[in-house]
Amino acid sequence: MKFTQFLKTKGAIGAIFMGIFYAVAMLGIFLPGYSAIPGNIDKLPIAIVNDDSGEYGAKIADQLQEKLPFKKIEMDLTNKKALKDLEHNDLALVVHIPKTFSKNMQKGETSSSIDFTINEAGATTVSSSINSVITAINNQFSTQFSQQTAEGILMNVNVPKEQAAELAKKIETSYVGNVVKINEMPDGMNNNMLPMFLTMAGYTGAMIGAMQLVGVFKSSRGKASKTRLFCYVQLTALLVAVISSLAGTGIAYLINKPSGSLFFSVLGHQILNYMVCFNFTAILIFLVGEVGMIFNLPILLIQTLANGATISRDMMYLPYKWMSYISPMYYSVQGYFADLYGSISASPYIWSMVAVGAAAMLINIGIVTFIHKPIPVEESSTEEDKLKNSTEATI
Repeated sequence: MKFTQFLKTKGAIGAIFMGIFYAVAMLGIFLPGYSAIPGNIDKLPIAIVNDDSGEYGAKIADQLQEKLPFKKIEMDLTNKKALKDLEHNDLALVVHIPKTFSKNMQKGETSSSIDFTINEAGATTVSSSINSVITAINNQFSTQFSQQTAEGILMNVNVPKEQAAELAKKIETSYVGNVVKINEMPDGMNNNMLPMFLTMAGYTGAMIGAMQLVGVFKSSRGKASKTRLFCYVQLTALLVAVISSLAGTGIAYLINKPSGSLFFSVLGHQILNYMVCFNFTAILIFLVGEVGMIFNLPILLIQTLANGATISRDMMYLPYKWMSYISPMYYSVQGYFADLYGSISASPYIWSMVAVGAAAMLINIGIVTFIHKPIPVEESSTEEDKLKNSTEATI
């Protein structure tokens, strides 16, 4: 066989096609998706809560509106409501100006602080970007706002200019920007990425499992009814889900050591994640066969950005944002964040996963029922029938 003939074989052509396709799909999906960082940081919603009735609270609130690089700024929320929204990741930052801010600033007390509260149980890019913004704002306020306002206050009470400047330097540290972190994660990138890695482990295994089990479904046609074979596929997937989830959860506990009380919660979540992802990825394979894997690959790549582990939904471009609403990975990742590190219930995300899985299974049932043509089932003879037929033939 010549090399040119080898290149024309089905396997060689498939390898060439997949090499080009995967490179184009991966770079064409990842590069545009990650270009949202940090360009779309201004789309993150934040809240500024001013409980100070004095002029300095209003002044600093106005300055924050001008200086902070965000377009969605809520100004009419109570601190309690803002913090609740922050826990649900409906806000990326809560800035709280306390009641005594103006009073403390006038006295030059070190307790004249502003709280910048962030939620670490969410997209890693959000918390790191918000931290950078807070640092820059605090540095600016510390070097400009405190000294300037203090000097102005002292001048108003007839303190000589030179003495006012000297006193201002002493009290320029009266402004303090407190960074408050809720739902803090343990140190280590492995902890930040655990929700995404658990989800992707289940999704990837389910996608490959779907290709293999649907292949068995098609090759076994005629040996049992479509309904029975479909049930066999689902039962086998459930068996794989339990075994693989035990292995994955065990490794996660061996390395990351989360709370032991969460073991069965994480295990159940992972089993559900596998089954939902299995039916989600099986749709295209039931529909068009193994070729469906070609379409499943870019869908997987899109979800690695659309799952909300590194980029929040507010920062995503529209195609990724749309995918986050219909894909199981987003709800799985957010559910893990809530369960492992958060202070809210993971139930809304779990029920969203159930809804996606139920819809995917119904679609698969529809494909098997209406698209796959029925094939007569071969009657398998029992050992007794075979012996009887053999005896009759001998006689």
